[in-house]
Amino acid sequence: MKVALLSGGVGGARFARGLVDVLAPGELTIVGNVGDDVEILGLHVSPDLDSLLYTLAGLSDEERGWGRAGETWNALAAAATWGGDDWFKLGDLDLGLHLVRTLALREGATLSAVTAGLIERAGLAATILPATDDRLRTHVETPAGTFSFQEWFVGRGHRDDVDAVVVEGADEAGAAPGVMDALDSAAAIVIAPSNPYVSIAPILSITEIRAALERRRVRCVAVVGGAAVKGPADRMLARMAGGTTPAHVASCYEGLVDALVVDESDLPAEAPVELVATRTLMVDRDASGRLAEVVLETACA
Repeated sequence: MKVALLSGGVGGARFARGLVDVLAPGELTIVGNVGDDVEILGLHVSPDLDSLLYTLAGLSDEERGWGRAGETWNALAAAATWGGDDWFKLGDLDLGLHLVRTLALREGATLSAVTAGLIERAGLAATILPATDDRLRTHVETPAGTFSFQEWFVGRGHRDDVDAVVVEGADEAGAAPGVMDALDSAAAIVIAPSNPYVSIAPILSITEIRAALERRRVRCVAVVGGAAVKGPADRMLARMAGGTTPAHVASCYEGLVDALVVDESDLPAEAPVELVATRTLMVDRDASGRLAEVVLETACA
């Protein structure tokens, strides 16, 4: 069963791991958000793609929730002593990947080609594709001003309320090689439990990708993190959609999804699409796999 997953953030990466555990090798293609990409100390960083890579390869720091396990910070500390920025935490192990990616991009490789090489070296069965090889950057408009995503999320600790999200480059961006084939040939399309505004909307801002979901002939299922998961998505939904219920989440994906898989704690609820309730909190790998099974059953209903 071929599955295409739209994913961003740590929650998306953990859910992707659940899908890998229940699908056969080679059946999963992940379309990753690149609106979060950022240049730090001259290096090209793709946080959402890296979260997918590290999580699926068993390299992620599960306790901290991001980055590499066993990380150290010597290079960043040294850079700071020489006047370099240290607000974005680049660990020593993490730097190795960014050095390789940045050099390849400067030599003319595309982001999708670089990512494919990293996946091959990691020995992963799943395919990870950036949504686009073109420059795509997410900005948030807040009462304090407009900030790039990473400046708002990391630098300012996402404390500012968000009034709007703008995706720079969306009008010119095309889907990366393989993305359209994955969407058009999938037996099911899934949207991960990721922030609808800053993790999934940048992917959907690419005209070709949104059009593929609009013309889909298979079911598209979105996973909602549930009331147990709090954070920027909860605040953004309340401010920008008017609430945090499944109906408000569904409004973010109007015309694009056939069902929402929501947490049991979100019931009773109503929405303009089918609702399926289960435990969505991915407390461990087994829980991620169980959630993936429910999602696939919903997609095949």
